[in-house]
Amino acid sequence: MSELTSERLDKWLWAARFFKTRSLAQEAIELGRVKLNGERVKPSKEVKLSDRLEIHRGEDLYEVLVCGFNLQRGPASVAQLMYMETEEGKAKRLAQAELRKLAVEPALDRTSKGRPTKREGRELRRFRGY
Repeated sequence: MSELTSERLDKWLWAARFFKTRSLAQEAIELGRVKLNGERVKPSKEVKLSDRLEIHRGEDLYEVLVCGFNLQRGPASVAQLMYMETEEGKAKRLAQAELRKLAVEPALDRTSKGRPTKREGRELRRFRGY
């Protein structure tokens, strides 16, 4: 980690490996999936040490504190040193993961995507009594 005191939010999210590319990080910020100290911000906003971030990634919500900066994206072991997940945030995220394991969302459980196949159409008509 370097001696930086601040860094662009989108660069920090990319270097901390929350998003695979900077453009994905920028898109998430613009859609309001990333909040800095509880507020929506722009991708160019500077992140400073001990700032609090709420990052929605998929169905997970990460609440982290900024602990460091890096000039370039490195391995995951180095990226994990850039932030510290809050205890209450980690507990909430793990509780949500347990709930998802117990009760699968019906829409997510669907195996096929798009239009039903010919076979699925026949089964649907048979099921509905047509």
